[in-house]
Amino acid sequence: MDAFPVAVSTRRLVAVGLLVVALVALGARHLRSGGRPAALAVAPLRAAAGAPARPRAGAALVVDVEGAVRRPGLVRLAAGARVADAVARAGGATRLADRNAVNLAAPVSDGQQVLVPRRGAETGAVASGSGAPGGPVSLSAATAEQLDALPGVGPVTAQKIVDYRARHGAFHSVDELDAIPGIGPARLADLRGLVVP
Repeated sequence: MDAFPVAVSTRRLVAVGLLVVALVALGARHLRSGGRPAALAVAPLRAAAGAPARPRAGAALVVDVEGAVRRPGLVRLAAGARVADAVARAGGATRLADRNAVNLAAPVSDGQQVLVPRRGAETGAVASGSGAPGGPVSLSAATAEQLDALPGVGPVTAQKIVDYRARHGAFHSVDELDAIPGIGPARLADLRGLVVP
């Protein structure tokens, strides 16, 4: 009778031993393949935790959007924003807006005023700093047609100004016109009272 309990104990020991070996094998297999997915699961959490800080760091521009927009006033934009972004942040253009008079693809700069004119308004008011008809034309916001209307600036030079603005961003000074081929010191002097950065 003593042999029977010993046989049961031996079977249990063998079963427990096999179970331990199987668990060790599964654990090793899990560590070899499971280590990578665990790292992937942690990486997105770290990126998501840091994500809110990125937009705040990029919100470097403050732009004044006026005219035919739903919520005129100051808007905050990320660096590299365009006029379209500023108009959208101001609630979008109203149904009275003359969208053809605004270059939505133009880059904006900090402190710039974007004016969205109403249909039928004078084009000089589109880019003026004060919004007064016939005011100075903004080099950073005016369309090629508005620039072409300036004395001594034809369609070719107006396009060069728009292209320069697309490559270098918004104008910070009227003196930057000197970098545009076809605008020399005399023409720059003529334009000085008619344009603003």
